[in-house]
Amino acid sequence: MPSKTTGFLVLFALFFSCQSKQSVIDQSTVKQLDLDRYLGTWHEIARFQHSFEKDLVGVTATYSLRDDGKIKVVNAGYKNTLDGPYKEAVGKAKIPNPDEPGQLKVAFFLFFYAAYNVLELDEDYQYALIGSSTPDYLWILSRTPQLDEKTYQQLVDKAAARGYDTSKLFKVPQNQPAKPSES
Repeated sequence: MPSKTTGFLVLFALFFSCQSKQSVIDQSTVKQLDLDRYLGTWHEIARFQHSFEKDLVGVTATYSLRDDGKIKVVNAGYKNTLDGPYKEAVGKAKIPNPDEPGQLKVAFFLFFYAAYNVLELDEDYQYALIGSSTPDYLWILSRTPQLDEKTYQQLVDKAAARGYDTSKLFKVPQNQPAKPSES
């Protein structure tokens, strides 16, 4: 029969082995963020699946400045198909530390804020890689409904280098941009 010490050591080892299996991710954010340039509509190109966006496609996130200096956040999409029922969630965001402008906090329910980390952002503010405080949340955003494959793969590679399990990325179906009419 194992001793109490042996049982404790087994639990201790089990605890730390579980801890070490937990992903360690690089959460460093962009050092510069021009909020005026970041505001506007972003299309969700890919994400990790989670309950609050379950079955949503054609998803966009639109940011605008509120009168109180916070950011209005409108996340919207369609249930199951691009022709499905429209769903919308309105929240707010803030930059709690001006010295860390890429570390925002977002709330969709009262004052329960979650981390919104701008991990990567191109100089023209056309695409972004967004994470949170855990390895369970990741988004690839673009100003357009589609992102060229080369840029998409570069963002996936950057996410993988940060420690994210990019095999969990779900490519979000988006509406195709309108084709110019032929004359």
